[in-house]
Amino acid sequence: MTTSWDEAFANRYEEWSAHMTADVAFYTELARGADGPLVELAVGNGRVAIPVARATGRSVIGIDASPAMLAQARRRAAEAGVELELREADLRDLALDEPAGLIYCPFRSLLHLPTWADRRRTFERVAASLRAHGRFAWNAIAFDHRLAARLDGVHQDAPVPHTIHYAVGDSRIDIVRDDGATSSLWWATKNEWLGLLDVAGLEVEALYGGFAHEPFTDDSREYVFVARRRY
Repeated sequence: MTTSWDEAFANRYEEWSAHMTADVAFYTELARGADGPLVELAVGNGRVAIPVARATGRSVIGIDASPAMLAQARRRAAEAGVELELREADLRDLALDEPAGLIYCPFRSLLHLPTWADRRRTFERVAASLRAHGRFAWNAIAFDHRLAARLDGVHQDAPVPHTIHYAVGDSRIDIVRDDGATSSLWWATKNEWLGLLDVAGLEVEALYGGFAHEPFTDDSREYVFVARRRY
């Protein structure tokens, strides 16, 4: 299994993700309206799953390939007094005992899958794991070449000291912390995401430019997708 995740990245993940808060209410709203099990892909430290479980009064199945992140999620859920069913697994091998009403993947985590084949396999497993008309939601960056030109190779101190490198030919972003921990992301275009939905038998319910349901426009820098299983 090829992975872009360095387990050393987990030790300061809470600081790294602290700025990302707007998505919690968005995914919680979807969870409240879901008929069937709730599943979070790349659950990480439970940043979203814990408030979703608290708000809905339901358990959330959390899938992640990182033992270090799952250990954090387990501890945080216990401290919060909520129930998470945490599973160490590859997203590309998603399999559920019961079809889900909602599967969601926050914080651009699908971008850790490096190839079209990896994403297609994941989308097909998601479609097979949803109830009829069940929802799949995720968010991802819309690549901005102007931002990339400003940030490429420039050291940044926040949220933790790091440098970002852009490998344009591979559509890859490498995030390298000063202590050597590395995480890589592979960006995708809107048409690539739409193609993945099509081959998996899913259809777009909504595409937003932000978590407050902002319209997606030519100037949007975030894809916020909500899709449905067709039948």
